[in-house]
Amino acid sequence: MEENVITSVQNARVKHVVALQQKSSLRREEGLFVVEGQREIEHCIACGYEVVELFKRDENVTPQVYEKMAYRGSTEGIIAVAKCKDHSLSILSPLTSHHSPLIIVLERVEKPGNLGAILRTAEAAGVDAVIVCDPLTDLYNPNLIRASIGGVFNVPTAVCTSEECIAFLKANGIKILTAQLQDSYEYYDYDMTQATAIVMGTESTGLTQQWREAADAHIRIPMLGRLDSLNVSVSAAILMYEAVRQRRVKSE
Repeated sequence: MEENVITSVQNARVKHVVALQQKSSLRREEGLFVVEGQREIEHCIACGYEVVELFKRDENVTPQVYEKMAYRGSTEGIIAVAKCKDHSLSILSPLTSHHSPLIIVLERVEKPGNLGAILRTAEAAGVDAVIVCDPLTDLYNPNLIRASIGGVFNVPTAVCTSEECIAFLKANGIKILTAQLQDSYEYYDYDMTQATAIVMGTESTGLTQQWREAADAHIRIPMLGRLDSLNVSVSAAILMYEAVRQRRVKSE
């Protein structure tokens, strides 16, 4: 075995990767996160992220060590540690000159898989930005990265409080549409071709009152079955693609 190959799961670098996978507090403290898989790493680099460490099974780590480091299976035997980016609202300043940006706002969405799926759909739908308010999970959670299939790297994403987000949207003339069942219009009856922010809350409690009061309109997806709600990522996808449909019709 070559000397530069890591053979022990007790190696400090291995333990560091495992800790980054498991602890959001460490990711925030060090400004680092872990990416697994050839496709995800290539997309991460293409989107301007800096990779600071790279581990390859059978090249610089043994299969046993790689298995210890990997958060999931089937990742092509490659893991990277990369630097986090800035996710303050200031990164969205270029949108202020955009005549009709489409923004998805998510309040207190707690499941990393749901947030990742929304980012994946946002990338596919050409959404201009995603704003995560009062987050209950961080953007570099490994389950979120996996579910986003790289969308988390490509879609401009800001993290802030609801108060900060509402102030930003209103200051820039962006209409606020809150997705809620009560006191609302069916989603396809509202014009989404103007500058629009579609705001989604948690599946369990929905949006807080401050968003309901800040809204320019309340919209809902008709529920024709026995259940009274959809998964938040499914709901977000429906609303995103309604905006896409309206905008394409308008441009024809």
